[in-house]
Amino acid sequence: MDADRAGTQGASPENAGTQSAGTQGAGTQGAGTQGAPPGSRAPEQDVFVRADRALEAVVRKVRDDQWDMVMPPDFQTRDRSRTITLREVVNYHAYEDAWVPDMLAGRTLDEVGRDAYDGDRLGADPKAAFSAAVDRACDAARALDDPDRTVHCSFGDYPAREYLWQTNFFRGLRAHDIALAIGADPRLPDDLVAGLLEELAPVAEQWRAIGIFGPAVEVPADALPQDRLLGLTGRQPDGPAGAGPGASG
Repeated sequence: MDADRAGTQGASPENAGTQSAGTQGAGTQGAGTQGAPPGSRAPEQDVFVRADRALEAVVRKVRDDQWDMVMPPDFQTRDRSRTITLREVVNYHAYEDAWVPDMLAGRTLDEVGRDAYDGDRLGADPKAAFSAAVDRACDAARALDDPDRTVHCSFGDYPAREYLWQTNFFRGLRAHDIALAIGADPRLPDDLVAGLLEELAPVAEQWRAIGIFGPAVEVPADALPQDRLLGLTGRQPDGPAGAGPGASG
């Protein structure tokens, strides 16, 4: 995955409308940074499932009249001359999920077809289509029997665990960001927050230095785990009620 898609506030994360097989993969485009040692944190496959299911739960809260809403600047594409809609954002995540089974199976882009999953992935029933994509991706993650299997990203080969853990934070944080945008409760599941903190805390400053995260937002020492996660990634904390700017519960 391109570094400017890495799920940061204001970091041009979505490539909607410009999909290609060269965009799926690890969020930092081979930044070469690892989180906590694998044995000391939740398995990447488990955190992936938590993140993808959290994103699915938020998509299910989208109202029919919100699909064409223009998203905030934080969701901007690399093409700054155009705006991006909620449907485009969700379609991009469906596109990413469509690649997960092939990537985790060790298939190359040429074997699958570089444009195999381009285009509209949501159809007439966006929520059902997205849930189906999530189901397939989560099934593939659960079935992964070798986290060190080589995954063939467009920018190089990486262990499956690295592909997953760099993908996890993008999905998890986007669940939060989309919830805020549509006025839903932005609180993430506790086990997802814990997993993301375990993965991100050791590398946050390295990623900040190369532009993946914005400036850290200071939070109190006794802040909730989700607020610590948000501050770590340059986002404004939601506060005790989980109702950050734009949220209505």
